Amino acid sequence: MSELDVLSVFCGPDGRHGNTLGVVRDGRTCPDTASRQALAAQLGFSETVFVDDAERGVVDIHTPGLRLPFAGDPLVGAAWLLDLEAVNPSPAFGGETPVADEVWARQDGEFTWITARAEWAPPQRLERYASPAEVDALPAPPSGEGSLYAWAWQDEAAGRVRARAFPRRDDGIVEDEATGAAALLLTAELGRALNITQGRGSQILTAPGPDGTIEIGGRVRFAAPVPLPVSATR
Repeated sequence: MSELDVLSVFCGPDGRHGNTLGVVRDGRTCPDTASRQALAAQLGFSETVFVDDAERGVVDIHTPGLRLPFAGDPLVGAAWLLDLEAVNPSPAFGGETPVADEVWARQDGEFTWITARAEWAPPQRLERYASPAEVDALPAPPSGEGSLYAWAWQDEAAGRVRARAFPRRDDGIVEDEATGAAALLLTAELGRALNITQGRGSQILTAPGPDGTIEIGGRVRFAAPVPLPVSATR
């Protein structure tokens, strides 16, 4: 039975928490979109990445219910795992979402960074609350439809943010522990570098660039390995 790598992406300073990401290093294990979507649903992680070309960093991203042209933690995780200077979400989505052919990546001490643009991120509602306590008190998920990113300033002068993310999709993911795409959108809206504490204690760092790009960085750690289901190895 084959195994997949399971990572925690955007871990806190103590190495805990982070969003769970599955990485199938050999994409040929699931050779088509249907089999990849079925495996992502069976695993139930927020995202699962299928590596189609490890040297070039070509990856295919799936949630339990849909395929994504861009997502922050899968690309940060893949860049860390494969020690890449660029990650390539693949294949192209026919212009649905304007994602570049290459997403640049770099390692900086304990942090892995990718460079992205806000227009690459899927639409999300960014809702500001008066205090971190109000964010903490939200039910999971809050009522309503569509992806919600709830946030409040912990320390506005220092750029410290408390946030929680609720996909509100019908795929079993009630709350995302860490969400790079939402951090990208919030950084673009506020126009400044942020230090975001999300979920139970995950940490996401962002830094706007001079050309409209934004860097998203965080820690990545190995989580417990799990075997691929037998049906995925046939």
